[in-house]
Amino acid sequence: MDFPVRIEIPVAWGDMDAFSHVNNTVYLRWFESARIAWFERVGISDRRDGGIGPILASTHCQYLRPLAYPDTILAEATVTRLGRSSFDMAHRIVRKATGEVAAQGGGVLVMFDYASGKSAPIDAALRERMLPFCTLETASE
Repeated sequence: MDFPVRIEIPVAWGDMDAFSHVNNTVYLRWFESARIAWFERVGISDRRDGGIGPILASTHCQYLRPLAYPDTILAEATVTRLGRSSFDMAHRIVRKATGEVAAQGGGVLVMFDYASGKSAPIDAALRERMLPFCTLETASE
C-alpha cells in the first residue's frame, strides 16, 4: 500500500516503559502525528471555532515488533475509503534504519459539525484536495 504522507520521529527515552521497549500508547500518538500531518497536507484546518472538521470515531493498532530508544521511525498515513461523511485512514510505523514495519493500524474519521453535534458531508472542494493523498480501496460509502 502506498502511504503518501510520511513523517520522521526519533524515539525518545521517555517513550519506553518498564519492559525497555516503546509503550503501546506511544504508537497511537505516532498515528495521530501522521494523521495531523495528513490533515495539514490536504488543508483540513483546526476547527476549534465551532465549524466542521474531522473527529476520530475509532482506531486500532497491530503491534508487529518492538521499538526502543534510540530508534527513529517513519509514521505513515493514507486514506483507504472516502465516503459521504466519513473516511478510513491506514497508518504504519516503520523502523527507519531497517525498513521493518513495527506496527500497522488505522481509524475511522467522521466530518463533524461541532456546532450542531452531528456528522456533516465532506464538501466537494475538500474531497478534491483529499484525493491525491488517498490510496482508495473504494470511493463510496
